[in-house]
Amino acid sequence: MTQQETEAIATPTKKQVRKEIVEKLTGALADYKKELGEEKLATRVKKVSKLISRDLLKINKKKREKKRVAKKARPKTAKVKEKK
Repeated sequence: MTQQETEAIATPTKKQVRKEIVEKLTGALADYKKELGEEKLATRVKKVSKLISRDLLKINKKKREKKRVAKKARPKTAKVKEKK
């Protein structure tokens, strides 16, 4: 496997991140389900999860780009050929 393939596997997709956030928020805000109603809570949690996932993915993308730039900027060592 190349490094790009391992990076692609390790980074979750937008949908996966959003689903994780929805699960965590619904669990944390279960007490408010009675007050707001199930539908209102679900729509608001969905909106919040979209915003949070978008920001998280932007941050991860910037980190990956910095790593790539750092790897490209590294000085390459010169290979010395021996004379026979």
